Amino acid sequence: MAATRVLVVDDDLNIQRVLVFALKQEGYEVLVASNGAAGVQMAAEARPDLILMDVAMPRLDGYLATQQIRAAEKGRRVPIIMLSAEASVEQRVKGLRAGADDDIVKPFNPLELMARIKALLARSGAALAKPGADATTLGRLCLFYPAKGGVGNTTIAINAAIALTTLLKRRTALIDANLQFGDMRVFLDLGLDTASIVQAITEPDLDMDLLRKLLVRHHSGIDLLLAPPTPAAADIVVEKQRQTPATMSDMLGLFRRLFDYTLVDMSKTIDDFNLQLFDEADIIFVVMTADLSCLKNVRLVLETMDSLGYEKAKVQLVLNRSTAYTGINVANAESALGRKVDYQVINEYRGAISALNSGEPFMFSRPDAPLSKSVTEFARILDRQTVEAVQLARA
Repeated sequence: MAATRVLVVDDDLNIQRVLVFALKQEGYEVLVASNGAAGVQMAAEARPDLILMDVAMPRLDGYLATQQIRAAEKGRRVPIIMLSAEASVEQRVKGLRAGADDDIVKPFNPLELMARIKALLARSGAALAKPGADATTLGRLCLFYPAKGGVGNTTIAINAAIALTTLLKRRTALIDANLQFGDMRVFLDLGLDTASIVQAITEPDLDMDLLRKLLVRHHSGIDLLLAPPTPAAADIVVEKQRQTPATMSDMLGLFRRLFDYTLVDMSKTIDDFNLQLFDEADIIFVVMTADLSCLKNVRLVLETMDSLGYEKAKVQLVLNRSTAYTGINVANAESALGRKVDYQVINEYRGAISALNSGEPFMFSRPDAPLSKSVTEFARILDRQTVEAVQLARA
């Protein structure tokens, strides 16, 4: 099989050398163009599998070069990563609107760049194998709802998404729907100057291409629609959803067409916004721990879900820190709730806290750790059940 071909378009000889060396170490075939015009020509003639495009170049900058490459494409879309010296939202949006798929700020860590390259190649490979990708995605919408604060809801959602992406090779997105106090920016070490659900929910002509541009790509390969950067901005989303609920339905429909799994990290309030998410979802994972106050909340949640008319299979219990000593074991919890716990994630508090503080999810940094294996098992069971359900529905 021929080596994957990467085109580097950059006028800086030092950057060229670094990129060529790093890419060849990974086994890629490397082509180099020293300006935008040469990059456009080489993209047409050599048909690379991926392009690394510098933003600032003489004669033709990276934005215009990317636009020309996109305009000349016929069917096959080559992934393009922009190399930028600035981390501003304006720069990123300008690159995305020009047609880029991702961006990275110089100076960059070669490990992060390689992770982004591999994630983009994996996604583009799937798209080439399945031209009607939107018709063949699993299209599953899964909510993670915390029975109370501090149960590890966001941690499980993030790491389950990474497991689905990196190990099961599923196209996976994360939506941070904890509108006022979403933590994904912090947990994943992302900045405040990134697009968010505010832009998606207020865009009058949101389509798949524009939605892609609003998503933030994490170097693990997952795509994120982040929460508003401030609590005040959250009011915009709530008001828009209240006035036109169809807006959120349309947005979630686009996610279903683009991704196998869309995982939504929720707040514990039960309001109109969350109620619509409940209605739209395929599965609601109620994340809990084995303590009295949490069990009380879970009972109330289950009663609420029952009163809303949801089938019992739609609401599933995830017991986090299942091996932690609380004086209440799994059997006691199940007896108190009058139903089985569907999934268990083991306790490894130090590992989880260390990952949060470093901004590097444990599923990505330590995939072989016991906690990671526990989340992987959760993801595998979810995926197996999803495939069975989708096959049955399409039969």
